[in-house]
Amino acid sequence: MIKSTISQFANSIGFNKDEYIPKEGVSPSLFKVELLSGLTVSLALVPEAIAFAFVAGVTPLAGLYAAFIVGLITAIIGGRPGMISGATGALAVVMVALVADHGVQYLFATVVLMGILQLLAGIFRLGKFIRMVPQPVMLGFVNGLAIVIGLSQLHQFQILNLDGSFTWMSGDVLIQSLIFVFLTMLIIWYLPKVTKIIPSTLAAILFVTALVILLDIPIPRVGDLASVSGGLPVFAIPTVPLNIETFLIIFPYALILSAIGLIESLLTLNLVGELTNKRGGASQECLAQGFANTVTGFFGGMGGCAMIGQSMINVKSGGRTRIAGISAAIFLLIFILYTSSLIELIPIASLVGVMFMVVIGTFAWNSLKLLFVVPKSDALVIILVTLVTVLEDLAIAVVVGVIFSALVFAWKSASRIRANERASLTEKNAKVYEIEGPLFFSSTNSFLELFKPNMDPELVIIDFANSKVIDQSALKAIEDIAERYSNLGKKVKLRHLSKDCHRLLSRTGQLIVDSDDDPDYGLAVDYDIKLGIFGK
Repeated sequence: MIKSTISQFANSIGFNKDEYIPKEGVSPSLFKVELLSGLTVSLALVPEAIAFAFVAGVTPLAGLYAAFIVGLITAIIGGRPGMISGATGALAVVMVALVADHGVQYLFATVVLMGILQLLAGIFRLGKFIRMVPQPVMLGFVNGLAIVIGLSQLHQFQILNLDGSFTWMSGDVLIQSLIFVFLTMLIIWYLPKVTKIIPSTLAAILFVTALVILLDIPIPRVGDLASVSGGLPVFAIPTVPLNIETFLIIFPYALILSAIGLIESLLTLNLVGELTNKRGGASQECLAQGFANTVTGFFGGMGGCAMIGQSMINVKSGGRTRIAGISAAIFLLIFILYTSSLIELIPIASLVGVMFMVVIGTFAWNSLKLLFVVPKSDALVIILVTLVTVLEDLAIAVVVGVIFSALVFAWKSASRIRANERASLTEKNAKVYEIEGPLFFSSTNSFLELFKPNMDPELVIIDFANSKVIDQSALKAIEDIAERYSNLGKKVKLRHLSKDCHRLLSRTGQLIVDSDDDPDYGLAVDYDIKLGIFGK
């Protein structure tokens, strides 16, 4: 009984045991691959979390706690196995103004509200709207994000001065750092051709770290950024006034952060899904991100979302189940509690090399060829979204791309509406306009220009067998054309309305049914038009 209840609950929230243990079963090799993949990801998470914490203006532990809590929860209940979540730069750049103006406690309150908004998005299943993102927008997003990841690594070639400012590396330090960056990249590239016993990314990090320590090479290490040592995150309610003024301060930030977080998470979900041949899970990912951020806000974390770079590292290191994501979060906590001194010895150059390989693997190189093959409008969308992602923000880029694609679609669809004119076979002295193409706001003007009221007979039949009435603009256009004929003492009837068109016209009260209606439209039922519904 208990087992059955648990099973039903798991099914209701989308759990699948195959996401934890594949169908081929449990094996030592499975756990080895998943655990090593998680370890690789956790090593890459440390400098990223610290760097993004600095960007947001909070302590490094706030970024590390976010990476642990958000990473763990989303790994357990997220919408896609293989995804890695944590503190991200896209969120950090929004947080910095809030922290600067109101303090870190307002940030924690904002993260809690951000999580609640994301939970609501999951409850109302808004994640499905990610399907509306066209493929050119996805390509532009991937390319732009790859460039952003690459550019974000450039600050690792800066040295922190005693006064808190940064200066670019020069001389031997720069040359040595670049050498170890390229050495890391070479190991990641060539090692899989020799052996796959250990993930190439992890092997590269361990080899370069050992080499730098043995040779005592004076290049920046993780410990130079900040200490990663700390204790367990502690539950604490954000110390902010519980009033409407506080809500008005944090709500705009929470809304922006929740939107950016969900967009980046859902796009990453699609990208990982393409690599792992998995589909669905968008609403579940919204719920997971919301729950994770709500919890994070109460434990001193800066909040987070899916991380495309680390997700790519995980997938390409062999992580396919939830075990990899869970182990990455646990390894990160172990680093914070027990092995911070060892993690601080890792050279930054090795991690930069890892991220550069992620950039190479993430960038959709085939899109460069597609630019000359696909329609010019799609090529323009790819370039536009890429540029906006780099110059502005991921969320803005996606919104701009979707809007532009929609406008292009509307423009093309508007030009496709036309009419075949013929004499009626069923009505004496009547003319039939057979409409082809969708009737909506963009095509209404072209629709109106199809008719010749002054030249047409007393009865005109508009046949919608090959068309659909979509929106209010279409309804208004039908009424306008009926009114033109009515002013001339002529009559208009509609024929072959689809079920949804029929419902739309009936709801507005435009249809006058003067014959027996056929609900399945097996018969050609004609409908008169009631005028004056929309006014002038």
